[in-house]
Amino acid sequence: MVDETWPAGLGPIVCIVGARPNFMKMAPILRAFAAHRPRLPSLLVHTGQHYDRDMNDRLFDDLRLPRPDINLEVGSGTHAVQTAEVMRRFEPVLDAHRPACVLVVGDVNSTLACALVCAKKDVAVVHVEAGLRSHDRRMPEEINRLLTDQIADRLYTTERAAHLNLEREGVAAERVCFVGNVMIDSLRANSEFAPPVTKTLQLAGVDARIVDGAPGYAVVTLHRPSNVDRPESLRPLLRVLREVSERLPLIFAMHPRTRANIDRFGLQDVLRSPRIVILPPQGYLEMLGLLKGATLVLSDSGGLQEESTALGVPCLTVRENTERPITVDEGTNTLVGSNPDAIRAGVDEILGGTGKSGRIPEFWDGRAAERIAADLAAWLLARQQRQPSL
Repeated sequence: MVDETWPAGLGPIVCIVGARPNFMKMAPILRAFAAHRPRLPSLLVHTGQHYDRDMNDRLFDDLRLPRPDINLEVGSGTHAVQTAEVMRRFEPVLDAHRPACVLVVGDVNSTLACALVCAKKDVAVVHVEAGLRSHDRRMPEEINRLLTDQIADRLYTTERAAHLNLEREGVAAERVCFVGNVMIDSLRANSEFAPPVTKTLQLAGVDARIVDGAPGYAVVTLHRPSNVDRPESLRPLLRVLREVSERLPLIFAMHPRTRANIDRFGLQDVLRSPRIVILPPQGYLEMLGLLKGATLVLSDSGGLQEESTALGVPCLTVRENTERPITVDEGTNTLVGSNPDAIRAGVDEILGGTGKSGRIPEFWDGRAAERIAADLAAWLLARQQRQPSL
């Protein structure tokens, strides 16, 4: 018989979310904790790093994610201010709840900030999505990834190449466990609930006939500062997008940062076309529905590289590097940078039928969170036996 009682002396697992991608990763983890025997007690802390109340509410509903037990309501700020404020507000949470460990996901400022507090308070850190590297330290996310992995006591990876990165950085192999990709857990669990593209367009007041017929449509997102914060970078990207729209319609789910910069730089006319649909940021299920029906994806998002690979949809990533190389090596992703000629060539290949078909990477099977729950329970119980004072 399995003892279904969590040891009384072992506190809850404090789980941190701070930004939209964290929610997609945390939802299947919390479900796996609840289904595990013994059930793994958890406390969900939202730092409030991203604080669009309407979008947050939709995400929690779409993902069937419980509302946070604690919201630190940090809000926006510079990287330094935001990181410091998360640290300041998170420390009392540790003091009050004395967790068995703190589980962080991904690479946002909240991930590093909470890990740093744990390091100062001698609380174990668990990092989900460890070992991913773009090898570009100009990206704030890369610094967050590097430092969090150095602090973490238990590291869960999405691909085997991550283990080589961690080995080079001196992370002991016994701290690392390959479990697969929890983002794909969310995708597989929610795919059936994603509305078709026609419904999403109709609700936005757009004539859904724009997506009828071959060669389908492309989904576009752009938000990274290197692409959208300077007119000399943004203008040529918008121009090539308009060119692409002459071959197939574009559905552009536009980030507020991108929209503000288009207005600030006076670039509204560059995208003006009946074959370009500009939508506000979409809910998780709506975006999933758009991706499922797409002919191709043009984006600088890390998450869309993974989701397009899982769905078998060709993706052109508007970046010079990626921290998710498996999407290039095995999946449907191609790095094209911000070079308009490379973007045109990528579109030519996809529409010509010679683009990547890819395959589903190992352990992207919808069960990564189950593997995390099983390993984490065993690791925490073994750790308690070694350190009875925990």
